[in-house]
Amino acid sequence: MTQSPTPIHETVREHYAERIKSSASCCGSDNCCSPESNLYPADLLTTVPSDVSSTSYGCGDPITLASLQPGQTVLDLGSGAGLDCLLAAQKVGPEGRVIGVDMTPEMIERAKDNAKRVNATNVEFRQGYLEDIPVDSNTVDVVISNCVINLAPDKNKVFSEIMRVLKPGAKLAVSDIVTTDGPLPVEVKKSLSAWAGCIAGALDVREYKSMMEAAGLTDIELKPQYFDKAMIDDAVRDMKDIHELNQYSQDELYKSVFSAKISARKK
Repeated sequence: MTQSPTPIHETVREHYAERIKSSASCCGSDNCCSPESNLYPADLLTTVPSDVSSTSYGCGDPITLASLQPGQTVLDLGSGAGLDCLLAAQKVGPEGRVIGVDMTPEMIERAKDNAKRVNATNVEFRQGYLEDIPVDSNTVDVVISNCVINLAPDKNKVFSEIMRVLKPGAKLAVSDIVTTDGPLPVEVKKSLSAWAGCIAGALDVREYKSMMEAAGLTDIELKPQYFDKAMIDDAVRDMKDIHELNQYSQDELYKSVFSAKISARKK
């Protein structure tokens, strides 16, 4: 990794290292990021062991969104414990290839172990930052990501890197957290614990799309999927140090943050 970590990188990395060590979910509760949350089709999850499918830190299903085809090269940004990589590996088949990139060593180690368990020989995992992806230019058919881009402090650089690694005509298929009705309070965005809790890093949906366009991505589509209220409740509890949140009703918070299905292409 050539990029120097920022305080936000370090806080997020520590947060998720602790999550994987303690087998906790992304938000500190089993209400999110689990098979029971219906993020994925049930038949898709049955293709991996239950303890692998339950170790997820995502907010959606980029695998179905990507419509992966045999023989493709897939890059998963923020691959975590490897669930989406293993599911993608089945879709692209033995002639395809899946690369998972994550900045947390504990996640890389768990992902490699999970790949060995299911004998996924067409998957590899690399440690790195989304702002400095350790993948050659113009080599990827599909970039996927699941609730990770919102955690990156320099999203413009992330989208620039996505453009760099994609082949011409290649696809981006992402599940991510975005906001609507304007940006979140400055106090929330400044809280490092909030970044790790998956909310403070979220961009307004219009700003998110604008950044993608600025990077050169085209055919952009963003489709909202609202969270279970329990997930937002858990994230807000993780940000209990931010007193400014008290001025917002729970209903306002439920409506202001959602998971989006995001797709685009490189010309």
